Amino acid sequence: MYDLIIPMIIGIILIFTGIANMKGNISSLHSFHKHRVSEENRIPFGKKVGLGTIIIGFACILSVTLKAVGFSSAGDVVIIVGLIIGLGLSFYAMIKYNKGFF
Repeated sequence: MYDLIIPMIIGIILIFTGIANMKGNISSLHSFHKHRVSEENRIPFGKKVGLGTIIIGFACILSVTLKAVGFSSAGDVVIIVGLIIGLGLSFYAMIKYNKGFF
């Protein structure tokens, strides 16, 4: 039971964090990103990182839902694809606006 509830909660938290990032609140990100992103790039950076975070959160929820109804292989594929797309988008934003990850 907990193997389904915890990923669902994590997915919901990620979606709300992504929404906050998309509105320009990048306080949930590492201090490096807060200091290196200029004020005029804060919203575009937050939108890209936030969208990546929302994609990962949605993938968590969809994966758990698929596993709950008996499609565990499809759930595994969804989480892997969601992670690749979400992290790819976030890393793209970090490279574009920060000139690096760290």
